[in-house]
Amino acid sequence: MNLQKFKSIFTLLVLGTIGYLIHKTAFYFWVPKLYQDQFVYTLELLYLFFFFFSAFLILVLDLVKQKSINSVGYTFLLLTTLKMGIAYIFLKPILAANLEKTPIEKMSFFIIFIYFLAMETYVTIRILNNKQ
Repeated sequence: MNLQKFKSIFTLLVLGTIGYLIHKTAFYFWVPKLYQDQFVYTLELLYLFFFFFSAFLILVLDLVKQKSINSVGYTFLLLTTLKMGIAYIFLKPILAANLEKTPIEKMSFFIIFIYFLAMETYVTIRILNNKQ
């Protein structure tokens, strides 16, 4: 069994868990529990959504690399655009709410989105730099 191809997903899992723990700790100290209870999506749900989408993206990029290394960049752009569209659909209820807690929830959503996007970009760069 080739465990090397799952190294990126394991790294994503570890970094995602670290990011979640830091985020949860920051919420514990700076965001009132009342606000957290009123969020449209829980922090856990957002991290799970972005983790699974990022893992899917990495697996697809690995498959594309096997077939044609020249298509990896285009596939990354296509899947990232798809992810942004789905994330916008997730974000619409948050944008529609106009409550005290809404700015915190928006900022939290975008932090998670950018954090996972940065990890996906790093993995894609690693794949493209290891051309053979």
